[in-house]
Amino acid sequence: MSVPIDLHCHSTMSDGLLSPEDLVAHAASKGVRVLALTDHDEVSGLARARAAAEQHGIALINGVEISVTWKKRTLHVVGLRVDAENSALLMAFQQVREAREARAREIADGLAKAGIAGAYEGAKDIAGNSVMTRSHFAQFMVKHGHAKNIKTVFKKYMVKGKPGYVNHEWMSLEQALQLIRDSGGVAVLAHPGRYDLGFVNMHLLLHEFRNLGGAAIEVVTGSHQPPQYEQFAKLAHRFDLKASQGSDYHGPGLSFMEMGRLPALPSGCVPVWQDWPEASQLQ
Repeated sequence: MSVPIDLHCHSTMSDGLLSPEDLVAHAASKGVRVLALTDHDEVSGLARARAAAEQHGIALINGVEISVTWKKRTLHVVGLRVDAENSALLMAFQQVREAREARAREIADGLAKAGIAGAYEGAKDIAGNSVMTRSHFAQFMVKHGHAKNIKTVFKKYMVKGKPGYVNHEWMSLEQALQLIRDSGGVAVLAHPGRYDLGFVNMHLLLHEFRNLGGAAIEVVTGSHQPPQYEQFAKLAHRFDLKASQGSDYHGPGLSFMEMGRLPALPSGCVPVWQDWPEASQLQ
């Protein structure tokens, strides 16, 4: 049975294909009733999404997905119920935006050396006024026939040792969690099954995450396979963390799972939304 709560998705304000308004309309059409917009290091789409949510009868949760460097790996932390006008949060995201711009130019330089010209301009055109991400480069390359799909772009051009790979240092896990907490939010470790950390590092991460004030992990998410739902439900219980869920929807052709198709959390999970007034309407 699907659950009408989706706490992880992206709009054109980061690397999604749909505007905040169209994303909310799409979620509503799929039966979602509680939605968090969680653009990458960006909260500028929340006001537009909230106005649309009111029209569609959806409860919108302020969200963001923050990129983090932990043990030389890139991880993502979702902040839910953040204050989108918090000055420290906005200042941090401005710095990230500037760093992403510098990274984008480095990616384009690497691709140019591999014979792919105009990547920066092409990706920028797709991104518009939103933050520049690797997904925009991937969309450009598929559009111009350099690869058959987004997945192929990342595999052939964006991983370590490939021409579009740029090693980038994001903010620390501690910094990200403090930003989320100080803005009144709840920190959620996004799609932990994607990180390929192994047993020891996953336990180290969850221990550190919990000690720094992390509150939940995504148990059911678009990039997890069904056996991973139970795996991360058990880890949530072991580390006294609540459970979250989200499709990580980016738009048609860019998503692991359609909105409105998330299965229920495994039994025994404590939902991150347990005491939220927005979720009380669903009970």
